[in-house]
Amino acid sequence: MVDFIITKVLPYFDVVLENVKVTRLGQGHINQTFLVRWPAGQLVLQQINTDVFPRPAAMLNNAYKISRHLIAKSEANAYRLQVVAPERTQAGELFLDLGEQGFWRAINYLPFSHTVEVVNSVVEAEIAAKAFGHFAVSLSDLSAESIDDVIPQFHHLPGRIDQLVAAVAQSHPQRLQGCQQWVDLALGQTELLQQLKQVEAQLPLRICHNDTKINNMLFDKRDMSSLAIIDLDTCMKGYLMYDFGDMVRTFCSPEAEDSTALDQVHVREPIFAAICQGYLSELGASLSPLERQSLWLGAKVMCLMIGIRFLTDHLNGDVYFPVNHQGHNLERAANQFTLYQSLLEQQDHLSTYLK
Repeated sequence: MVDFIITKVLPYFDVVLENVKVTRLGQGHINQTFLVRWPAGQLVLQQINTDVFPRPAAMLNNAYKISRHLIAKSEANAYRLQVVAPERTQAGELFLDLGEQGFWRAINYLPFSHTVEVVNSVVEAEIAAKAFGHFAVSLSDLSAESIDDVIPQFHHLPGRIDQLVAAVAQSHPQRLQGCQQWVDLALGQTELLQQLKQVEAQLPLRICHNDTKINNMLFDKRDMSSLAIIDLDTCMKGYLMYDFGDMVRTFCSPEAEDSTALDQVHVREPIFAAICQGYLSELGASLSPLERQSLWLGAKVMCLMIGIRFLTDHLNGDVYFPVNHQGHNLERAANQFTLYQSLLEQQDHLSTYLK
């Protein structure tokens, strides 16, 4: 792959090929990401997964609109984070389409950037939540209608449940074996579905990040302050409760999302409190009362929904999320459902942080 990138992809970009080095970057599930360095420069190169993003040009146009908006805010001293922006090809395009050899794009690399995979402290949680809140409020004056839906119904729990039902019906018995308890849990959430339908109908559409994992916020390794929000690929119209919920899902457990130590998977109250403090300190004044109330619902829905997506992929034969071994997606699903159960057990107490 590295030789292919150097000989077939990089010549289309403003890269000096002499002494160039290409290394893999990050631990993303979907796209393949590489860091390209040469003596006088560096950039991040990605091969876009067009099975997941069937309209990659629309996705990159979204990212371009958002980055331009944030750059303008930054120049007006109204946005304090750095901005990840596209690096155009030599022909001035936002992407390179090589057909069967891949759909490629480049973005600027931010020096001193550092990612965290598991939140280790309330300080990390609050810094990241504050950054995601600042990102969201800074996009509040960019029309949500100006952004395309590159993955329609991405955060749509009823649709994800329908996909699970179909997967159960078509699954090989060996795949279904060992996960019936999780299927029953997922399909038994009718009350949550009814509540979600009622609340969503009253919420304003906003531009949301839609993938607010801790590793999509870059820390500055020099002082561990917030540096930038990255991975704008899933930025679409949506509801802020899902961005909040994905932070809860990915920040609050002391275990990685594929950990099989289920007895250690739980919502850490101090981390949850730090998320609320950081996020609301940026967005609190701009949230409607119902939006603020919806955040707790978003936390529950995201843990459940990602568990359903992992479980569905397991039953379908691991066709969406890359796996490292047999049963990997089932392990991820069990992890997320366990986190969901922890939220329910602490609901009366944790929800008070959002009052």
